[in-house]
Amino acid sequence: MTFSRRSLMGSSLIAGAAACTPRSAITPGAPALPAPWGATPSPRQLKWHDHRQYGFIHFSINTYTDKEWGYGDEDPKLFNPTDFDPDQIVAAAKAGGLTGLILTAKHHDGFCLWPTMLTEHCIRNSPYKQGKGDIVGELEQACRRGGINFGVYLSPWDRNRADYGTPSYITYYRAQLTELCTRYGKLFEVWFDGANGGDGYYGGARETRKIDAVQYYNWPSIVALVHRLQPDACTFDPLGADIRWVGNEDGHAADPCWPTMPNEPYDQAKGNTGVRGAELWWPAETNVSIRPGWFYHADEDAQVKLPSKIMEMYDQSVGHGTTFHLNLPPDRRGRIHDRDVASLTAFGNALRATFANNQADGAIATASADTGSTARHVNDGRLDTFWLAPADAKDASIVLDLPPGRSFDTVRLQEWLPLGLRVTRFAIDVSDGGDAWTTVAEKDMVGPQRLVRLPAPISPRRVRFRTVTAEAGPALREFALFRSVAPIDLPPLKVTDASIVDRAGWKVTAASAPGGEALLDASPRTAWTSKAPAKLTIDMGRSETLAGFTLTPTRHVDPQAAPPMKYVVETSADGKNWTPGGTGEFQNINYARATQRLPFTTPRAARYIRFTFPQPAVPAPAIAVSEIGAFR
Repeated sequence: MTFSRRSLMGSSLIAGAAACTPRSAITPGAPALPAPWGATPSPRQLKWHDHRQYGFIHFSINTYTDKEWGYGDEDPKLFNPTDFDPDQIVAAAKAGGLTGLILTAKHHDGFCLWPTMLTEHCIRNSPYKQGKGDIVGELEQACRRGGINFGVYLSPWDRNRADYGTPSYITYYRAQLTELCTRYGKLFEVWFDGANGGDGYYGGARETRKIDAVQYYNWPSIVALVHRLQPDACTFDPLGADIRWVGNEDGHAADPCWPTMPNEPYDQAKGNTGVRGAELWWPAETNVSIRPGWFYHADEDAQVKLPSKIMEMYDQSVGHGTTFHLNLPPDRRGRIHDRDVASLTAFGNALRATFANNQADGAIATASADTGSTARHVNDGRLDTFWLAPADAKDASIVLDLPPGRSFDTVRLQEWLPLGLRVTRFAIDVSDGGDAWTTVAEKDMVGPQRLVRLPAPISPRRVRFRTVTAEAGPALREFALFRSVAPIDLPPLKVTDASIVDRAGWKVTAASAPGGEALLDASPRTAWTSKAPAKLTIDMGRSETLAGFTLTPTRHVDPQAAPPMKYVVETSADGKNWTPGGTGEFQNINYARATQRLPFTTPRAARYIRFTFPQPAVPAPAIAVSEIGAFR
């Protein structure tokens, strides 16, 4: 098993998914509902599935130190947003069609965004509102005003606490969790990050601490605490929680991604696909950032994902049966940057336009098998009704006879989840009349939601959902048809931040392997690869006063090459006499593949930069690096 900042922490909890009691869509006098097939969602999981897409808000000390992971020794006075506007953040989320926000109330550095009395490492000791501010409360209230859901992230790891690794820290952590679950109204999700144990400040000890996460945190008791205080809040992500990690941070789930899993410690490959027929209802959440990093960095303003990319990720998450958790990092003002807002708005506009008009409205639905008169429920626009075929009608189908002039290129399907995942494989057929049918798509799993995109719009008179393989007669909540609207992409953006060194004129003058030009081509898709130790020298072509360097790892996973684990950097004014710039480790670089920003020991004037990367971050034949830059 591999680990990431999002990787699951494991637990020995024996968890089951209780079946919901559905509101029957069967007409009076019809037979009673059949028994569910396999695992089914709990009531809170059922509500969570319908949230579909929501936002992550990474905002903390890291926003002001330009880091992804704080060390824990940061001065609280660094946290001072100049124009924190929670309503602007909520408006940006709503422009993107997001139904809720989850805030990093405490990241790994331990700094708390609410005025807790449990620690001094919190917003009380910051300049923000003279120590009277409460980012958690202010964003929570903005979410209520905006009519969207609110949730919290509380990192189990705390690199600030002197007692981390001892039993007293668990008492502290549970007290933090209790404050968050009792002070801020109804929460829809509580997020536990997978990163725990490693180097940190730890009250001044400045050491590395290792823990056994399963034993140390006692996740069953922590999950139970959340469920006692917030019965409707789904928990992410140890075994026994309500939600699992999808297995990557790239915004895509497997096709399909089954919401069921074995009752055993998390396996990354199984997490990406799910396991058909497994005993736990443990659905996946697909999380990704709108930028390369999770926190705001000015040098990523030109790297905000385009609306078309966000739509692609939506299709590959929600459309594959998971939820879509899109990170929106506020900048140092405390607002979502204009570029992010523009991309979100274009995506949201396309999403709304696509699903505004159901081409199946008014269609006549007839089923090959029915329990009562339920076929009409697949297109009645209600979420509490469904078509139900008899349990033994495993080859059942349902036909929509469309009004003239309807065209579509997107099919949206939903199963009635309280009766389980009854359909294994299905087909979509179309007909212009008569008995001749043409199959236009065949897929595995309907599940919580399935989007089927066709290559081009079609205008048949009839469209049919047909089970190919099923464990029981299907129960469909929705059979909808839409005409897709493509998002309008944004023009390129040139970064104007004066701290970023322009790489025009840079050259790789020495390297342990050829292909060094890939480091300077501004493309995350290309990489320089070298056996360890990897070495290279860059001539910037002019003298610059440098404060540090940036390194971007390759985004794709390659068994033949991994990002570097550590670095040694030197600088020179003439290419002959070298000054040490620092040594260190690229934290979590193999799993959270965002740009790393490393300061030199002291700022210095230099023309040349020389790097040595002793070994890959994980065992691999070679080291791979995508981009190298520098900052003033």
